[in-house]
Amino acid sequence: MAIVSMILSLLSGVALFLFGMSLMGDGLKSVAGNKLEAFLYKMTNTPLKGVALGTGVTSVIQSSSATTVMVIGFVNSGMMKLKQAIGIIMGANIGTSITGWILCLSYIQGSNGVASLLSTATISAIVAVIGIILRMFGKRTVHKNLGNIMLGFSILMTGMQTMSGAVAPLKESPVFVDMLTMFSNPLAGILVGILFTAVLQSASATVGVLQALSVTGLLTFASAFPIVLGIGVGAACPVLISAIGANKNGKRTALVYLLNDLFGLVVWSIIFYTVNAFVHFTFMDMVMSPVSIALLNTVFRVATVVVLFPFISKIEQIVCYLVKDSAEELEDEADFDLLEERLINYPALAIGQCHRAMNGMAKKLRKNVNRAMNLINNYQQDKFDKVQRKEDLIDKYESRLGEYLIKLTKHEMNTLQTTQVSLYLHTINDFERIGDHASYIAHMANEMHDNHTQFSQAAWDELNIVMEAVREEINVTCNAFMNDDREAAQRVAPLGAVITNLCDELKMHHVARLSKGDCGLEEGTVFNDILNSFGRIAAHCASAMMALMKSGEEDPDLHIHDSKVYPTDTVEYYSYFNEYRQKYDIDVMGNGENHVVSMEPEEVE
Repeated sequence: MAIVSMILSLLSGVALFLFGMSLMGDGLKSVAGNKLEAFLYKMTNTPLKGVALGTGVTSVIQSSSATTVMVIGFVNSGMMKLKQAIGIIMGANIGTSITGWILCLSYIQGSNGVASLLSTATISAIVAVIGIILRMFGKRTVHKNLGNIMLGFSILMTGMQTMSGAVAPLKESPVFVDMLTMFSNPLAGILVGILFTAVLQSASATVGVLQALSVTGLLTFASAFPIVLGIGVGAACPVLISAIGANKNGKRTALVYLLNDLFGLVVWSIIFYTVNAFVHFTFMDMVMSPVSIALLNTVFRVATVVVLFPFISKIEQIVCYLVKDSAEELEDEADFDLLEERLINYPALAIGQCHRAMNGMAKKLRKNVNRAMNLINNYQQDKFDKVQRKEDLIDKYESRLGEYLIKLTKHEMNTLQTTQVSLYLHTINDFERIGDHASYIAHMANEMHDNHTQFSQAAWDELNIVMEAVREEINVTCNAFMNDDREAAQRVAPLGAVITNLCDELKMHHVARLSKGDCGLEEGTVFNDILNSFGRIAAHCASAMMALMKSGEEDPDLHIHDSKVYPTDTVEYYSYFNEYRQKYDIDVMGNGENHVVSMEPEEVE
């Protein structure tokens, strides 16, 4: 029973340690707000800065895995290049070793009198009391977050004391001595380090357990070194899991984390044990302390980064070779290669490249809107996932094009070029918002599928009629932009007005069906949400095309409010309005057995 009690005590210590570290890290991140993230992707223009920032941020949030997962998100969204991420990940591997030094505080012991105030128990108690006062009575959010930090620190320290207390009796156990001797076998020690860290999902936690074991006075350098070698590889497990849903660059970023630690494991183990075979290091039987464990972990990680740092470009090439781009992904990225920095000094050429890249954005936007609406009538999980991936890509277009165009505005341009840049900035914003609504429609379709939502036949017919109108509008909008066709652009605003009127009319129809009991409240909410997205797509299409038409004027005003579809007092406008009103007349299209099912190939040109 004694062994069971010891194991349970050790596990409870580990649990307290992990919870305390998580609470402290979350509190620190909350206090910092989004500043840490901003530093990560703005202040990494050189690899050395990346290493420094990775070290600093990881020291604050106490988790190299968390830093790497954050970086995967940036790379995945296109805000950060893979090369920038490599430096941060290297720094994160150094920063995570800081936790070991913090844990050394848990082994401070006072003797008697005033010296007892320096004991871990006293410090933890004082910090905990201050933390709970701030957490319970603090008026401001920052005070509550500071309270969480202090409580997390205290719980972490308590967890370390619990672990140390649990393993203290083991120094008298022959079985435990034999087990530690087994760890001195390099392969066994490395395997233990990998598996233990993979289970705990924290390198800091494994280092903490090693420090707790060291207080028995039985842990030697020969036993500790191989475990430290394996810790980094085990810590890669949560990072690799987080990259499952990421794009290729996100997966490459996770692979960098693994390769960094795998290199350290393989190279230093080969070098160390090969040299030891001839030299026979005298410190192999040296008894480790919490401080020496922390020092060993830090030296190992720093040495690995120092060796790898000059080869960042090679590491990038290796991970790109291991995780190859598909034909579709190469196509997606091709447009971004058009935005060359060297062309910024030549506005005419740069604007031409922007237009080509925006044509790619328009094509992908059109396909994604059609793809999203298809899900309403024919839900497929793989198509839903594709909508979300392409939405991320459209966001990337908006970000990359926006940055490029803003840089372009800082160079001298003629009036026509200035107007063109203003038009493009306006248009990419409208395109991005259309993409957001396409994604929302896909989420509505997903919700309908999961909840087995069904509309009345009348509601289905009406919804499909509006969907057909939206398809025509997005197709006309994208074609007009790509071909700079101002005549075709004139059709978009009146069609948008028809769609807006239809959406308003359909909402009234649905209220009537709700009052009769033909549809439920849940179905009514989903129905209205979809119509709202259709209306917003119509408005943004009209906004983009109005900007295109105004860009040809001598004194264009591109500040178009996109919350309404503004009519123009022209014969063409009313002609097109009447044409589309008749074409998408609900009473005619949805009459009798003439049920409309709106489906269109996503590859429509």
